[in-house]
Amino acid sequence: MSKEKRIVLLSDTHGDLQNDVLPYLQDCDEIWHAGDIGSLPLIDQLMALKPCRMVYGNIDNAAIRSCVPLLQQFEVEGVKVCMTHIGGRPGKAPAAIHELLEKERPNLFICGHSHIALVQFDAKNNLLWMNPGACGVKGFHTIRTIFRFDVAQGRCHSLEVIEFPRYPSQSSSQESTA
Repeated sequence: MSKEKRIVLLSDTHGDLQNDVLPYLQDCDEIWHAGDIGSLPLIDQLMALKPCRMVYGNIDNAAIRSCVPLLQQFEVEGVKVCMTHIGGRPGKAPAAIHELLEKERPNLFICGHSHIALVQFDAKNNLLWMNPGACGVKGFHTIRTIFRFDVAQGRCHSLEVIEFPRYPSQSSSQESTA
């Protein structure tokens, strides 16, 4: 019998994890981070909370790159996942990502980098494409976002896009269910 897992997906923290995000990280089974982590202490903080799967991003230094891979490929509750930082978007991905998707045939592709939240079915590759946007305060984005979803029996479901103000002193978080 398959178990359900609740996942929190974040990206682009750039070394900064605000307290308003923490309750969501405590209420999950695993934390996935799609790169631009920003600091070793942040890695330690996340790993102290829950089991983590992470990839490094373009701003991450040699110390982070020595303990976090560029690409993660894994399976959770029947969902085959590929996660890297720079992945583009469906129809506008780098050639290396096209090759990866053709070779590995994941059900779920995850990337970060753009600071723009995106969930889209990629019909060409028959997969769900996710980019959780940016969770940190550094960057051009106007809101911070994370995704929360469940994985069970070979599919992702109950996706929530959770929005936070750019700076925590602004109003409280808002959730929307996709």
